[in-house]
Amino acid sequence: MSIIIWIIFGALVGWIASMIMGGGGNGLVINVIVGVIGASLGGWIMDYFGKSGITGFNIYSFLVALLGAVVLIAVVRALRGG
Repeated sequence: MSIIIWIIFGALVGWIASMIMGGGGNGLVINVIVGVIGASLGGWIMDYFGKSGITGFNIYSFLVALLGAVVLIAVVRALRGG
């Protein structure tokens, strides 16, 4: 995917993940970072279980990225004690 698509994809995934985890109010940059790192983490998790990771701009990739972003937010909160 091109960098522009990654930014849009990351912003959308990060925003939805923060809404799911009850942490709304994050800025655009934080949402992009959470979404892009979450997509990488979700891809790694799916690879670990023998499934494909991010395959492009589609629903499956969105769900994989969302899984990774939610896991990322949960881990960061656990490490911060919140």
